[in-house]
Amino acid sequence: MADLGHDVLGVDTDERKILALTEGQAPFYEPGLAELLLSTVRSGKLRFSTSLADAASFAEVHFICVGTPQLPGSLGADLSYIEAVLQGLAPNLREDCLVVGKSTVPVGTATRLAARLVELAPPGISAHLAWNPEFLREGFAVENTLRPDRLVVGATSAEDDAVLRMVYAPLLESGTPYITTDLATAELAKVAANSFLATKISFINAMANVCEVAGADVVTLSEALGHDTRIGRRFLSAGLGFGGGCLGKDIRAFIARATELGVADSVHFLEQVDEINSGRRRRVVDIARELAGGIFAGMNVAVLGAAFKPETDDVRDSPALIVAAKIRAEGAAVRVHDPKAIENARLAVPDLDYADNVIKACEGADVILHLTEWQEYRELDPAALRAVVRSPQIVDARNILPLRKWQAAGWTVRSMGAAVPAGSA
Repeated sequence: MADLGHDVLGVDTDERKILALTEGQAPFYEPGLAELLLSTVRSGKLRFSTSLADAASFAEVHFICVGTPQLPGSLGADLSYIEAVLQGLAPNLREDCLVVGKSTVPVGTATRLAARLVELAPPGISAHLAWNPEFLREGFAVENTLRPDRLVVGATSAEDDAVLRMVYAPLLESGTPYITTDLATAELAKVAANSFLATKISFINAMANVCEVAGADVVTLSEALGHDTRIGRRFLSAGLGFGGGCLGKDIRAFIARATELGVADSVHFLEQVDEINSGRRRRVVDIARELAGGIFAGMNVAVLGAAFKPETDDVRDSPALIVAAKIRAEGAAVRVHDPKAIENARLAVPDLDYADNVIKACEGADVILHLTEWQEYRELDPAALRAVVRSPQIVDARNILPLRKWQAAGWTVRSMGAAVPAGSA
C-alpha cells in the first residue's frame, strides 16, 4: 500500500517485530520484500506501531490481516485474532472509516463482524466493514500484491466499494480485474480457490499412485493433461503434496463450516483431498525405507529441504519436516539442509540434525530425500555428491531432478508416480 502511494501505519503486538520493521528489517524471507520494505520505510510512507489506538486515529481505511489458524482439537478456524483486532480498534475510532478484512474466514463471519463493529464504535462514528481476501502465493507475494490477477471486494454499499476503488486506483489503471460482490461471496472466493487448488494437487497425486502400479509416468501424464486448456498445467505436479499455513487448514475449516450450514455432503470430497495429501508423506517414508533395506535403524538419511515450498522460510505444516521427523522416529540419523529455512526448522523440530551446506548434509548418507524444490538442488552435481555418500540412492519427491544425469552418475533414483525400475528396491 505504501508503494502504491498511500501513507501506511502497520500494527502488531510483537514489540521486537515492530522494532525490526521500523528499522527496515523484514521478519521473514520473501523474495523482493526486504527491498520493498526498506524503500517504503525510508520514504516515510510506511511506519509501525504496537498501538491500535494509534491506528484508529491515523487512518480512514483499516485492513485486518491477521491469521486464522486451525483451532486445537477442531477442524474449524480460530477467529480470536480478528476479534481481538476489532475489539481493540473499534472503541478508539475518532472518525468515520472503512474496516476491510483480508483474512481467510468461514463464510458468514463478515456479516457477524460487521454488526459487532457497529456495536463497538463510539456514538456518532460511522464504521462499515468490507471483505477483500488476499490471493498471495508465498514466494511470489510481492509480485501478487503489486500485480494481482484479480481483486475481489465484498461491500454492503456503493460508497464502501468506491473507497476501495480509490485505494486500488493504481492497480485498476493498469487493468487489474475488479470484482464487486457481497460479503459472503467475497469470503467464499478465497476458501473456494484454496479448495480447488488443493483438489487439483491431490488429484494428480492420486494419479501418481495409479501410475506407480500401472507402469505409467505421472510427469508425462501431467504434461498431457496440462495442454488441455480446460485443465491447465499449473498445480498439476505430482510429488510430496501441499503444506504451509493455508491450504490444509483452509479446507478443514471449509468442511467444518459446511457441516454447520448443513451441506457437509457437498464438500465431503475435501476430506479425501486432505487424506490423499497426507498419504503422499507416508509414501515417501515407505520408499525411503525400501531403499534403506526395509529398516531405518542404523541408517543415515539426508533431507534436502525444510521449507514447505521454495522461495520461503516458512516451515508450517512442512511435508519435508514431517517426513524427516517420521524417519528419525523409526531410528535413522537424519540431517536436514535448506537454503533459507534452517533456523525456523530448528525451532519447529529441534531434535533433528541440521547442516549449513548440502555436502555436509549428505556425508555418509545411505539415502537422500529431495523434498523441497529449491533451484540449487536441481543444479547439484550428482557425481560430486556420490563421492561423499555411503550409498548413491535418492528419492526425488518433487519429480524435478534430471533423472538421466543422476542415473548416468551411478545413482538409484526413485521418483513419485513412476513405476519401480527393474532391479530397484
